[in-house]
Amino acid sequence: MRKTFLALLLAASVTPALAQEKTFELKLSHWVPASHPLQKALEDWGAAVEKESGGTIHYKVYPAQQLGKAFDHYDMARDGIADVTYINPGYQPGRFPIIGAGELPFLMSSAKGGSEGLDAWYRKYAGTEMKDVKFCLAFIHAPSSFHSRTKKIVVPDDIKDMKIRPADATIANFVTLLGGTNVQSSAPEARDIIERGVADALTFPWGSLVLFGIDKVTKYHMDAPLYVTTFAFVMNKDKYNEMSDRQKKAIDDNCNTEAAGRVGEPWGKFEDAGIDKVKAEEGHEVYKLTADQTALWKKAAEPLVKTWADAVRKTGTDPDAALTDLRASLAKYNALAQ
Repeated sequence: MRKTFLALLLAASVTPALAQEKTFELKLSHWVPASHPLQKALEDWGAAVEKESGGTIHYKVYPAQQLGKAFDHYDMARDGIADVTYINPGYQPGRFPIIGAGELPFLMSSAKGGSEGLDAWYRKYAGTEMKDVKFCLAFIHAPSSFHSRTKKIVVPDDIKDMKIRPADATIANFVTLLGGTNVQSSAPEARDIIERGVADALTFPWGSLVLFGIDKVTKYHMDAPLYVTTFAFVMNKDKYNEMSDRQKKAIDDNCNTEAAGRVGEPWGKFEDAGIDKVKAEEGHEVYKLTADQTALWKKAAEPLVKTWADAVRKTGTDPDAALTDLRASLAKYNALAQ
């Protein structure tokens, strides 16, 4: 009897931490269709967290703006409307200036390495720039460019007097700099504004161009690594702080640079595959730039670096050092554009 009693006491002393853990069901929210590769990326992320938490953290993914508009996803995580959200920092110009470095033209060459390089670099700034949430990871889509309904865009002067839907704040500044007019919309509304003639062209990655049906309302497509868009997963701080140490570790082990690459790589492959799909469609012209034309675009983009630097300097960050560090990080992950 004594041995049995001691064995029961020992068993009780080993398991109280597990017994005291709360069970969570995380609401993971994004704003693209469920058929988009981001859906699987979030499902895979949630499944990894669930496994590493010993099954105490469950998840459900809410796609297609079910919980809120694309522009609101950062605040949705801050306010607890969702627990983990997918955000485009460039949807809110001026709010997240530092991470905007990733949007500078002709900077990154690939989605996987670009995601890893951006994430590794941004971690030293995220705690200040995104202080309202728990930063999880940053990533990019594959490099892309302009898609037009009305005419070929070959040199910077072609943008003058055009109405363009930009992918992010930096491209919006670029359009203005070149004499165009910006038409703001989130990705889910992009086809509609082209179809109605509200915009003449847009910047969009290739696979998503087909997924959103924008290939049905555009004709001319520049095949050049003009830009990428930066994204992030962010989490509600209160929900994270409620968790046990083991549960926090399950989150942290999936909120790192390696996880950023896992998100960026399959999405990048999906976007890159879209080029051949568009080429195969009738009535489309996909064209590359000559070396001279590329040089014109790079020269025209130079003022964007100063605009970014001026905004970053106001945060107390040295923009020259930050950009040098970003380039070094991208080079480390073999994603610095030449």
